[in-house]
Amino acid sequence: MNFVKNNFSKKGKNHQRPSRPFQRNRNQPAESTLDPNLFVKKAAPINELKYVSARTINDLPIDNRMKSNLVAKGYERPTEIQDRTIEAILAKNNVLGIAQTGTGKTGAFLIPVIHTLLGTKPLNQILVVVPTRELAVQVQQEYNTVVKGLGMRSHCFIGGTSVGKDIGLLRQQVHLIIGTPGRLTDLARQGALKLNHFNTLILDEFDRLLDMGFSRDIQFIVKAMHHRQQTILFSATEEKGQRELIRELLHEPVEVRVSNGKSTGDHIDQEIVRVGPGESKIDVLLRMVKDKSFHKVIVFADTKRGVSTMRKKLDQSGVRVDEIHGNKSQNYRLKALNDFKSGKINVLIATDVAARGLDISEVTHVINYQQPRDFDSYIHRIGRTGRAGKGGKAFTFVN
Repeated sequence: MNFVKNNFSKKGKNHQRPSRPFQRNRNQPAESTLDPNLFVKKAAPINELKYVSARTINDLPIDNRMKSNLVAKGYERPTEIQDRTIEAILAKNNVLGIAQTGTGKTGAFLIPVIHTLLGTKPLNQILVVVPTRELAVQVQQEYNTVVKGLGMRSHCFIGGTSVGKDIGLLRQQVHLIIGTPGRLTDLARQGALKLNHFNTLILDEFDRLLDMGFSRDIQFIVKAMHHRQQTILFSATEEKGQRELIRELLHEPVEVRVSNGKSTGDHIDQEIVRVGPGESKIDVLLRMVKDKSFHKVIVFADTKRGVSTMRKKLDQSGVRVDEIHGNKSQNYRLKALNDFKSGKINVLIATDVAARGLDISEVTHVINYQQPRDFDSYIHRIGRTGRAGKGGKAFTFVN
């Protein structure tokens, strides 16, 4: 199928404007200035060389009960990022880890820090900061599987939930706390979260956390952690403009780069869908997602209202679809994600809240309903497909 030639096009009217995913004024999305040719690229052959660790899970220098939990999850050997960072983290070194999505970065920091917590009293020792609510929940779920039967708990603090309930939870100290920057700083400013109690700071998806949207919150957290002894940064990408901030955060770090830190989308087939005057964009989209090859699809739109409108139209046309964006409750968003992961729905429509950090396997297609604001946003959107070394397809609507 050649979508550049509009095989799914049908006449109608197009009202949509290009997107600006991190625009603060959501009523006035900025025009995209990207050349549409940037959205056309054939996937390069995937390198079939697969990293195989010389040691199994049972060979790792961690507690045997943790090994049993990992083996029960189906893990046989550590991934490369896990294999190359575990000793450094166990030795309390500062660590900078760069690896592509789907390569086990969450386990790379959780497994060793959990081991170091065994036998200690729960005193809020480890703070894990992530950019999105969904990623925070995923990290906590991963933590719970690794500590099964060990009597270790965690708290997860994210936006969209009760602040009062979070303050109540903080009356009980735990070993590890996970949260998004805004909620963590809110709790700290209210005196409920004592940041100076923590000795280890972990920034997951640190490139996103250090951008203009989160840098102030991160700086606030870092300055308040007076007893910080270890800092761990993990991400799929490494932004040049953030190197000074990274140097301030990490003193003599162990650096492990499984990838070059540049997201390119080289392994993803990328095409454009041209929508001319008089053509109906929603009809083109509908014909696409109804094609049997579009098995598991994420559609990105620029506004929350646009997402909801699109979801209603697709739902009325018989598509198994749901939506996630900032106006949806956390419970709603988690249910929509779980339904998408399980196959109950096959189309998920989202604002850029889903562009980063979500671990959703087997996404066959990503569709940009508007041109992204910038190329970085585009790369992270299409990165929801083609994960863990697999291929994927991405389409971008252009006028």
